[in-house]
Amino acid sequence: MLMDDWLWWAGLLAVLVLWSLGVHNRVTALKAAVLGAWAQMDALLRERAQALASLLQAVETPLASESAALGAVQAAQAQTVAAADVVRRGPVVSDPAADPVADLAKADAVLAAVMVRLLALVEQQPALLADTAVAGPLAALKALPARLDFARQLFNTASAAYNGATQQFPTRLLRSLLRFGRAGRL
Repeated sequence: MLMDDWLWWAGLLAVLVLWSLGVHNRVTALKAAVLGAWAQMDALLRERAQALASLLQAVETPLASESAALGAVQAAQAQTVAAADVVRRGPVVSDPAADPVADLAKADAVLAAVMVRLLALVEQQPALLADTAVAGPLAALKALPARLDFARQLFNTASAAYNGATQQFPTRLLRSLLRFGRAGRL
């Protein structure tokens, strides 16, 4: 009789261990998808930062009278880069109070708003548009929004899948034990 009880408990323990391993592997795969989607988003953010820096350098002298607009773009770009640096450390965080991805989304929205003014100023200057130092970065900046939107959608989809998996019962029971964090959304 004692042997039967022991086998039953050992079988139950084996099932729980195997289930826990399956949960861990599934959530780890979903986290890897979040990290992969972030890598694509990060590459595009870096590309935009580089193109924007080149454009600002090229128009700094011709648009000297618009120093306030240029300064606003530089400040917003600095905030976006700083926020992206924080997310680069990990888009999945354990601290429920921290949301570096939301901070990046806010900084990115500010940058997008001030870039509209900069692009309008550049396009009002036909001589600037003819300058190759301006035309290249300007073309890159105009091509990036669609790519950024796609990467943002991919990241948000991966984050939603990861967050959903960690919130479902019974996976939720293992969330703190296996240190599953929360992925932010852009």
